[in-house]
Amino acid sequence: MIRAILRFIGLLLLAGGFIFLIYDGARSIADQALRLTKLGEFWNDIHQASQHAVRTQIEALAPWMWDLVKLALNQPAFAVLGVAGILLMLLFRPRPPLIGYARD
Repeated sequence: MIRAILRFIGLLLLAGGFIFLIYDGARSIADQALRLTKLGEFWNDIHQASQHAVRTQIEALAPWMWDLVKLALNQPAFAVLGVAGILLMLLFRPRPPLIGYARD
């Protein structure tokens, strides 16, 4: 059950990454320049206070970890969402059927 839920979340993340790819592509064509939405900018547009709260929590637990999160926030949103979705879908894919064994 948990495996199916995490695969579904991976599928949603992959779909979100595809939506951002289309959105950035349309903006780039309209502006006639490469325009990419960073994940941090998107998070700020959605809810800026939550990003500040997460930063405070992470810096309280492990200050070095915020550098890794900041690195992810500076990447294009379609790449981060797509990679996270693909990883979840691959990690929680269904088990291959056993050959020669009956499952009861």
